[in-house]
Amino acid sequence: MKCIGLLGGMSWESTVSYYQAFNRDVRARLGGLHSARVLLSSVDFAEIERLQHVGDWPATARLLAAEARKLQAGGADFLLIGTNTMHKVAPEIEAAIDIPLLHIADATARQLLADGVQRVGLLGTRFTMEQDFYKGRLQTLFGLEVLVPPAAQRQRIHSIIYDELCLGEIRASSRAEYLAIIAGLAEAGAQAVILGCTEITLLVGDSKAAVPLYDTTAIHAEAAVTLALQPD
Repeated sequence: MKCIGLLGGMSWESTVSYYQAFNRDVRARLGGLHSARVLLSSVDFAEIERLQHVGDWPATARLLAAEARKLQAGGADFLLIGTNTMHKVAPEIEAAIDIPLLHIADATARQLLADGVQRVGLLGTRFTMEQDFYKGRLQTLFGLEVLVPPAAQRQRIHSIIYDELCLGEIRASSRAEYLAIIAGLAEAGAQAVILGCTEITLLVGDSKAAVPLYDTTAIHAEAAVTLALQPD
């Protein structure tokens, strides 16, 4: 079994979900007392969040690239960035290491295409919904049509992520807001919606929504286990 390297802590709430998913999937596939081989680097999210919101992405890239090199040196066979938003600096992290990077958008896109989805809604931080590093990759590399909510709704989605979900707060009122936004995307023609922030699943993952919801944490983790169990 290959060793999964995980850049986590962004936030630690979703990193817990990754760790559970790795181990539950390995146990389901191999049985018995089998568990995943994982190396985790869990960063201090407060520093990452500060740099995000002042737009100092090069500093986040340097910080995460240094952690990625530590995971490689520790014996990780490939790397996951356990957050959608920080895939903005995935190219810089990938350039800093010699092991493969398993990109969260690629794993999600492949699942969507396998399910016959061509037009998809995207929820996430404002960075993920508004900048090209994520939706552009879905469009350019995989030919998906990506819909995002209007500006005011994007701000609410972003605020709920940082002010509630990353702090472990799950509010019924926020769940209702998210489900209404998802319904709006469905009315606009989305066949499914990507939960493009690893915290969003904590809020709406078990909810009945207007269209299928694609949990990027679960998809990313499953792809990692598949890769870890592939023979050399």
